[in-house]
Amino acid sequence: IKACVLTVLIIYVTIPFAMKINPVIAPMMIYFNLFRSPFIDLQHPGKFINHTVNLYLTPEEGVTVGVWHTVPESRWMETRGKDQQWYEATLSDGNPVIVYLHGNGGNSANGFHVLAMDYRGWGDSTGYPSEEGLTMDSVHLYEWARARSGRSFVCLWGHSLGTGVASNTARRLQEKGRPADAIVLEAPFTTIREEVTCHPFSVIYKQFPGFEWFFLDPVTENNIVFHNIENLKSVSSPVLILHAEDDPIIPFELGRKLYRSLHDSRIFKEQVKFVAFPGILGYKHNLIYRDPRLPEILK
Repeated sequence: IKACVLTVLIIYVTIPFAMKINPVIAPMMIYFNLFRSPFIDLQHPGKFINHTVNLYLTPEEGVTVGVWHTVPESRWMETRGKDQQWYEATLSDGNPVIVYLHGNGGNSANGFHVLAMDYRGWGDSTGYPSEEGLTMDSVHLYEWARARSGRSFVCLWGHSLGTGVASNTARRLQEKGRPADAIVLEAPFTTIREEVTCHPFSVIYKQFPGFEWFFLDPVTENNIVFHNIENLKSVSSPVLILHAEDDPIIPFELGRKLYRSLHDSRIFKEQVKFVAFPGILGYKHNLIYRDPRLPEILK
């Protein structure tokens, strides 16, 4: 028993020093992109997600990112034998297009086109993740979709870490004079620094001497900021925030705080909406997509 206690103590003390000394660890813990599922054929998503095709985009020289395109249910009967060119052409069919940034991909695309991307360094995408790199990937995908969508509505949808990518992307598009048609943030945070402070992993270290120096400063020093509050204050796009009250990863209070900050900063306050999902539903961090009211909420 003494040996076990000593081992746990050594690990507990070692982790903060490793975070501070090794600049690679903080990005690894934020992006958590090294896991690869050996059971998923990323090039053929149609095997396990209905009527979905895989394609690749090149946001910058030397970087290729994978994107899954799922068509709306109303077009499923047409997809048999169709190629990527056909899928691209469907983006202008009048159905809304969702650029989906890292969340659960298991929903049915009910009435929407869904473009779900693996950022650089994830899945079979090449390159290495960074905040600037992820933002560049997302901007590229949004502009690619917009160029093919005709008059179709194109929406940014970010989940968890993807809310930071979505807000960065929205700000970049706003600065280019081509704001996103709408933004949906599912389980968002305020800033990545505040989210790290609230993360379950941090609970065991909050009383550790020098917590900010050991854990928060390395994140900032790696240029990982994802400042959702400041980003969204600078955009004109309508924003919908979705958050489950029982979210154990990103506390509900952070989503509420983000909403209040954005709502207070907008002249047209009706352009900012917040939808809370009661804890009794059990959606936690990943399961809001199961809510049967979601299609109506999105309208």
